[in-house]
Amino acid sequence: MRLNKFISETGVCSRREADEWIAAGRVTVNGARAGIGTVVNEGDAVALDGRVITAKDKPRPVYIALNKPVGIVCTTERSVEGNIVDFVDHPERVFPIGRLDKDSEGLIFLTNDGDIVNEVLRVEHDHEKEYVVAVDRNLTPEFLAQMARGVRIDVGHTRPCKVRQEGARVFRIVLTQGLNRQIRKMCEVLGYTVVGLQRVRIMHVELGHLKVGRWRNLTEAEVAGLKPKGEPRAAAPRPAPPQPKAKPKPKVAAIPFGQPGGVGGPPLDRRRRGR
Repeated sequence: MRLNKFISETGVCSRREADEWIAAGRVTVNGARAGIGTVVNEGDAVALDGRVITAKDKPRPVYIALNKPVGIVCTTERSVEGNIVDFVDHPERVFPIGRLDKDSEGLIFLTNDGDIVNEVLRVEHDHEKEYVVAVDRNLTPEFLAQMARGVRIDVGHTRPCKVRQEGARVFRIVLTQGLNRQIRKMCEVLGYTVVGLQRVRIMHVELGHLKVGRWRNLTEAEVAGLKPKGEPRAAAPRPAPPQPKAKPKPKVAAIPFGQPGGVGGPPLDRRRRGR
């Protein structure tokens, strides 16, 4: 098993964070500093900052949805004031899936299942995230059209997206990528300043009426929609090719009426034919 997967399955962090910790030299295997791609075998001693961690005491899986308030930081570093882990104060050790800006509020997932993180965050899966955004001045058709087409920001041109006006200064936007402070940067390029931003949906899970600062457990159906899809079903066996039809036996010419062996005629002399 790869080291980052082993660490994430203990519930300590996500695979992405495990890679960061490995790269920073915080992880050892059997007393030796580990590297990215290290493979862990049964019986190996894995330690984080000198403390041995194990998958034997893997906690029950936890999947929660939080309506994050403004001011909370999406980090597992307990030394950071206002970190999301201390804010949630869950009995199990959980970590956020992705990030939501400190100045933003709304829906974010937390879990102790490292496998589900990659499924939700992979850009190539084109998972939708929906936001309601308030800006500092009235919207224009040109602004909405440009946001929908994509905007060139510091890290490149953003993908085309869905945009709909909700009010004079409020719009709804659906993204399939999650660049750092993407919406704020897009608006800034077009001469607008974001004064309020709330994420209201991630994929098929909606924020709904969950109050700011409160969290709830995801339903079984919601969790099932987040987990990696199973292996594709095996293709149905191809039908056997049609067998060639047997050639019909040649028809025997009918014996004329009254002739030996025919209708109205004497029987054939079998003895004579066999000679």
